[in-house]
Amino acid sequence: MFGLSFELTAVIGIAFIFIMTTLGSGLVFFVNKPLSKSFNQIFLGFAAGVMVAAAVWSLLIPAMENNANENLANWVPPTVGFLAGAAFLLLVDHLLPHLHLHEDKPEGLKSKFKRTTMLILAVALHNAPEGLAVGLAFGYALKLNDPVLLASAMGIAIGIGIQNFPEGAAISLPLRDYQVSKKKAFFLGSLSGLVEPVFAALGLFMASQMVSIMPWFLGFAAGAMIYVVVEELIPEAQLDTHSHLGTLSFIAGFLLMMVIDGAL
Repeated sequence: MFGLSFELTAVIGIAFIFIMTTLGSGLVFFVNKPLSKSFNQIFLGFAAGVMVAAAVWSLLIPAMENNANENLANWVPPTVGFLAGAAFLLLVDHLLPHLHLHEDKPEGLKSKFKRTTMLILAVALHNAPEGLAVGLAFGYALKLNDPVLLASAMGIAIGIGIQNFPEGAAISLPLRDYQVSKKKAFFLGSLSGLVEPVFAALGLFMASQMVSIMPWFLGFAAGAMIYVVVEELIPEAQLDTHSHLGTLSFIAGFLLMMVIDGAL
């Protein structure tokens, strides 16, 4: 792709999603106040649109088109995987101690974690499926040596990377309200994005070892992403029921991801 080897393209794509989070976190050095409510609605709606489109175009459709199991209908593996991914995130959501921004009551099991730690865990909870999706997509393309799948994987990396920039800012800037220094806020914001390349590497490894059951895993990643969208992003993007910002930004994010996937 673009004259690069498949392996180098995968490395660039995985690195891109982390770099964009880090760049967004760096806004804490230039902006002295938290992001506005309107910006949060725009960002969350946009992120939701990107993730839904990525789940459809880059995960579910390739999973159905490349099902190698002749004994099962092409929709069975991604459907079962989708349900498993959503169920797994539901379980983790109930067990992992975490705290969402602008909320006072933690979720998950009781713990003695600091608020900043639980804030980072909340972000990690929805970043993990994104990283896994990118890794699985690239790994699948590498294993099958398929340039079309590689382009699709790069598309999902670009889309997630774009929405990671405001996400990094949305983590680092509010941390200043907890009397965290700018350097530490930047570090924690960047650290929240580190989970993505870690899970991307895991997905890459899984794809290289278990290609025959990849449609199941692609469905799993899609289910986990959609769970995050419905459970967290959309409700938070619609905090003001009289505003259409969340809805319009969702449409923009979905269309951008669809165009990127189609163009590549």
